Amino acid sequence: MGYPMAKNLRSGLGRETRLLICDVNSEALSRFRAETVAEGPVKIINNGYEAAKAADVVITMLPGSDAVKAVYLDQKTGVFAGAAAAARGGLSQRKLIMECGTIEIDTILSVARDSQELTDVADILTFVDAPVSGGPMGAEAVTLTFMVGCPPAVSKQVFPIVRSHLQLMGNPEGIFLCGDVGAGTGFKIINNYLSAITSLADAEALNIGVKAGLDPKLLTEVVNVSGGQCWVTSKANPLPGVQPDGPSSRGYEGGFRIELCAKVLSMGSRLAEMVGARTVLDGPTLMAFGEVMADQRYMGKDARVVYKWMNERTDNTVRRV
Repeated sequence: MGYPMAKNLRSGLGRETRLLICDVNSEALSRFRAETVAEGPVKIINNGYEAAKAADVVITMLPGSDAVKAVYLDQKTGVFAGAAAAARGGLSQRKLIMECGTIEIDTILSVARDSQELTDVADILTFVDAPVSGGPMGAEAVTLTFMVGCPPAVSKQVFPIVRSHLQLMGNPEGIFLCGDVGAGTGFKIINNYLSAITSLADAEALNIGVKAGLDPKLLTEVVNVSGGQCWVTSKANPLPGVQPDGPSSRGYEGGFRIELCAKVLSMGSRLAEMVGARTVLDGPTLMAFGEVMADQRYMGKDARVVYKWMNERTDNTVRRV
């Protein structure tokens, strides 16, 4: 998702603004610079230290807690070390740091605390979490939703700056200030929890219809104007051919991978345990996803491939993997 997000950011910033980019994939960096050469200056940098030392705004899109800790906290190459170096050099401009991945809340809160413990930059550095919803398709179409957690003491000054950058990568009406740092991640985890479970529920319901000989396109049309309508049926329908541009019509390629869907559902389950909230549906859904992921035919596919797994089964049991 980071690649199309960065392309849309480069397109929207204007030629007078230089964009610094960093990634572990050197081929992607070279391709990015070639594809955006007409839109403004792009410079490849090596790490978060260089980014935070040079830029007023740093936006990261990282895959997990380990990556966040490495990119932010490493004393030689980390974002916070770069911000501290800039402050020691006499910088007075406030730096805004945004993490847009879906990361465990405890990691986000820990990183936020570390940012404030850097006493020499605390007054000029603001860390916010701004996870996204919409998947790779939303990133390409510039329709992402952002859920932002920002320190209340500076939100009036900082959130307009946050919004000005995020609206270049998503829906301007879909940028929400959810509360303090960590609240954005909480909103996102709950959204993903619901979306993951509905992916299985939709696959199950639509499979019943297909097995009953009902017309798949007409069934989807009726559902989408009735009480069963949801994002999965309307935007990422699991039935091949119903939505020609959807992942299911492309062999379940190019969407939100089943492995990531299981990961974010697990994050929701852990959050429920943390706050003492009772759950019922996460366990069976995770068992189903586990069986799907264990089958080489479905590994790495869009999460809606759970429909194909279900449709091709000849029994009604889910085995614990």
